[in-house]
Amino acid sequence: MDDVDDWSSVAIDWARYWAPVAEPAQRALLAAAGLAAGWRVLDVGCGSGELLALLDDAGAVTAGCDPSAAMVALARARSPRSDVRVARGEDLPWPDDAFDLVTLVNALAFTDVEETVRECARVGLRVAVASWAGDHHNDLTVLERALAGDDHEPSDETREPGYLGDLLASHGLTVQAERLTATPMVLPDATSLVHALTAGADPQDRAEVAPVLLTAAAPFRQDDGRYVLRNAFRWAVASR
Repeated sequence: MDDVDDWSSVAIDWARYWAPVAEPAQRALLAAAGLAAGWRVLDVGCGSGELLALLDDAGAVTAGCDPSAAMVALARARSPRSDVRVARGEDLPWPDDAFDLVTLVNALAFTDVEETVRECARVGLRVAVASWAGDHHNDLTVLERALAGDDHEPSDETREPGYLGDLLASHGLTVQAERLTATPMVLPDATSLVHALTAGADPQDRAEVAPVLLTAAAPFRQDDGRYVLRNAFRWAVASR
């Protein structure tokens, strides 16, 4: 989804089904960055605020931004102490060196990459970026292919090893760590799986694609009816 209104329309479903998937990668990159209580941290593309809540628990002084007003409302509710603003990563409304750490988790791909990284390096002493790994690391790819058919676009070099580190280094940052972290998605039942993969769809369209999705998801169904999808995020942490 490239349009801000698209994200606003799926904000609730995103917070329920998709946002929790990134938590293992979020925790890994915060540890690699050396997060300490009292750090000033900005989460760019903060979505519904899950990372802000993690940072609050760690004693950070938090801020966030997202272009979707609906996402910002959810983030403010989840992290009332945070300074959360409606803003794009390409134009951050904070001064130079305002933060000890700037994070972008599953957000970079929805921005102008070069402008956003430049802005993050301007306002932060450290920058940490995470995004989905390549198709072969993600069971979700099987379901996406089933939905898209011939229109499915395979992952590209931006999801390959070394891309994120090279990107940060190209903006004058020194890479401290670059890793792959498992980020499983666990859905309690078939209804949840279909709803997650068709977030924003109307009921009729959802009903039409449900059989295709459930057939594709059969290998991931557990004996108790849950669906467990093994996925992975790549992430990199760099500093000035």
